[in-house]
Amino acid sequence: MAKKKSLQITQTKSVISEKQNQRDTLRSLGLRKIGQTVVREDSPANRGYVRAVAHLVRVEEIEA
Repeated sequence: MAKKKSLQITQTKSVISEKQNQRDTLRSLGLRKIGQTVVREDSPANRGYVRAVAHLVRVEEIEA
């Protein structure tokens, strides 16, 4: 069985003074606080979310 890849996404910066769509994107990823980490499936949709807020998060690829 092949291992699935996942993205470990950690919020590194505050959403204060960011645009509303970027705040909404972080919330949809499940991030609310600086330092919070979530694991999401590696899909084109999630890659797009991460690209939109790349300056606010740190991303690592992991195998789940």
